[in-house]
Amino acid sequence: MQNDRVLRKHASLVDRMSDRVGVDLEEAVLRGEISPDLIPDLVLRCTTCTNPESCARLLKTTSTLDSAPSYCRNREAFEKLQ
Repeated sequence: MQNDRVLRKHASLVDRMSDRVGVDLEEAVLRGEISPDLIPDLVLRCTTCTNPESCARLLKTTSTLDSAPSYCRNREAFEKLQ
C-alpha cells in the first residue's frame, strides 16, 4: 500500500502532466468521456514510474508539451484523451 505522501506526490505529477499535454481530466469526467475511476488508476500507475524526479524537473521547466515523455507510465492514456 502506498503512503499518503507518495500518493499526493504522484497525484500532483499526474495533474500537472495532464495539464501540460492539454488534457483536463476533471472536464473529461464531467463530459462522461472517462470514468472517475480512471484518475486514481493514473495516479497508481504513476507510482510505478522509475523516473519521477525527471518528470518533476520537466514539469517545472515547461508550460506545454505535445505529449508526455516516453518514460511516462500514463503516456498512452494521455494520448487517447488528447
